[in-house]
Amino acid sequence: MERSMRRTRVVPIVVAIAALIVIYIEVIRPRTMRWGATDEEVARALPGDGLVRGRCYSATRAITIGAPARFVWPWLVQMGSGRAGWYAIDQLDNAGVPSAESVLPWFQNLRVGDLVPMAVDEEVGPRVKEIEPERRLLLWNEEDGFTWEWVLDPIDERATRLISRIREAYPPLLSKRMPYAIVASAGDIVMIHRQLKGIKARAERLFASTAGSEVAV
Repeated sequence: MERSMRRTRVVPIVVAIAALIVIYIEVIRPRTMRWGATDEEVARALPGDGLVRGRCYSATRAITIGAPARFVWPWLVQMGSGRAGWYAIDQLDNAGVPSAESVLPWFQNLRVGDLVPMAVDEEVGPRVKEIEPERRLLLWNEEDGFTWEWVLDPIDERATRLISRIREAYPPLLSKRMPYAIVASAGDIVMIHRQLKGIKARAERLFASTAGSEVAV
C-alpha cells in the first residue's frame, strides 16, 4: 500500500520533469539558438561554416545597432579575456575585471593567427582565421572544432546588423570535454544575449559622441 502511494506521488513528478525537458528542447532552446536573427540570417551560408562538419552545435544570433559598421568594429577586434573583455558576464569570463567602456588603441591591430583568449593569462581560445575590417571576423579553434564568426551588414548610413554565429563539434558522449560542452552551451545562451546588447550600447554611445559626424574612430 505504502509503495503504491509512493509510486502515485513519483509518477506525476517524473511526467512533469519530462514535459519540461521536451518543452525546453522543442520550444525554448531553438529560440535561444537564433535570438534576434531573421530566417534569412539563420539560413545564410557563411564562409566559416565548412570548418566544422558533421554533428555540431550551431547558433546564429543578431541585433540591430544604431551606428555605422565602423563604430561597431573596434569593439569586436578588442574582445577577449584579459583584453577588453566580452561585454557580457565579467565575473565569469574576464576574471571579474569590467569590460572596457572605451576603444583601446593597443588592441585594435588584430591579425590572422592572433589568439583571442577565453581565459585571463592563459593561451586558451580560438585564433583569428579570417578578418575583413569593418565587415567580418572569423575565429577558429581547429583542435576543438570550434568557429565563431561575426558579420556586420550595413542597413543604411546610421545602422548596422551585427550577426554572431557559433559552430562547435559535439564531443564524444563519454569524453572529458562533454561536461564542459554542456555547461558552455547552456552559458552561451545568456552570454551572447548580454554580449550583443553590450556591443550595441557601446557602439551607439560612441556614434552619438561624434554627433553623427564623419570623424573616424
